[in-house]
Amino acid sequence: MNYYSTNNKKSTVSLKEAVLKGLAPDKGLYMPESIPVLPESFFDSLPGKSFQQIAYEVAHALLQQDVPADELRKMVEHTITFDAPLVEIEKSVFSLELFHGPTLAFKDFGARFMSQLLSWFAKAEKREIVILVATSGDTGSAVANGFLGVPGVKVVVLYPSGKVSDIQEKQFTTLGQNITALEVDGTFDDCQRLVKEAFLDEELNKEFFLTSANSINIARLIPQSFYYFYAWSRLKDRSNVVFSVPSGNFGNLTAGLIAKRMGLPIRHFIASTNRNDIVPEYLDTGTFNPKPSQATVSNAMDVGNPSNFARMMDLYANDLNNIKADITGYRFSDDETKQAMRAVYETSNYTLDPHGAVGYLGLKKYLSEHTEAKGVFLETAHPAKFLDVVEDTLKTEVKIPERLKQFVKGNKKSIPCSKDFVHFRSIAISLLK
Repeated sequence: MNYYSTNNKKSTVSLKEAVLKGLAPDKGLYMPESIPVLPESFFDSLPGKSFQQIAYEVAHALLQQDVPADELRKMVEHTITFDAPLVEIEKSVFSLELFHGPTLAFKDFGARFMSQLLSWFAKAEKREIVILVATSGDTGSAVANGFLGVPGVKVVVLYPSGKVSDIQEKQFTTLGQNITALEVDGTFDDCQRLVKEAFLDEELNKEFFLTSANSINIARLIPQSFYYFYAWSRLKDRSNVVFSVPSGNFGNLTAGLIAKRMGLPIRHFIASTNRNDIVPEYLDTGTFNPKPSQATVSNAMDVGNPSNFARMMDLYANDLNNIKADITGYRFSDDETKQAMRAVYETSNYTLDPHGAVGYLGLKKYLSEHTEAKGVFLETAHPAKFLDVVEDTLKTEVKIPERLKQFVKGNKKSIPCSKDFVHFRSIAISLLK
């Protein structure tokens, strides 16, 4: 299957090129020329299948022309080594826990799958691959750990100074080996801009083989669809199911939309954001108005210009009414987020992280107006990754998993970098030569 740029459908490349390039030369994001619709028999069979089996069949439907079945099975088996349990915390309200992987965040799924796919493609290349990744928190740790020690690959993580949690920072600044962290004096949007500008810099691309591991890369997006199928299959009553997705760069929601396009009977999606509410504002007004990101307690969602909005628009042919038929957007303040964390802890003895709390709020608001529905919200990271916020809000101690404790013990190593591209470029050249 070929993949086209969201800026020009006539500009197509192979899966290999889409994965290795990450971003199209015209700044568009790659999308598959067609999305297969799975037969009804497939959905009937899902409750009896394992997570790995479901993931393989979804991946095979999308990539069967591009990746041999035996290789794809190995990739899925490497990716799905942990569960994504569905926990009912209230009647008709389920938490999809996506934090049981190596770095305790949902991005482990995408990063681990991409590391395998990229490594497979890289075998044919004769020079080192450099992965540039901008992070507002969890992407950096998932990608860094997914590619740690992978031969022929270097990873450069750009993150906004002072705007990620201490534990998140430790997860990608203490690794060493083939992982380098750049601490950018700016916001996540600045980090993302620097990565995009690097892909469009002719000299950098001539000298180095650059690619991205952000959700702008189609290889990150595909595996994020797996857990929508899995979660739906684990519900006893699978009618009128809605998903609430805590959203920043909107890769997770876009993956859900692709799952729906493949035939998964999801009734509706809720785009739940913090005060970086660019997409809810678009759904309200019809105007897409990117703006500087604002710092919140749900920092991984602090994105003022979500890249995957282009993919969302592409899926719906830029038709606002069609988008609104499938997606409702809500925004919530830090105070509302903390109140939700306290309420759920007190009534259900369940600990939400700040991002899951935003997803929970969006789901509850939607269900209050659609009482016949039942819903799943995505709990995207372990609460211990946001220790200060969670403990201060709940006035209780959060147990830190052993995996996180190992990161905390490490020594931070990062390189200061301004948000100026010329400065970043000079650092990159000196690092990668």
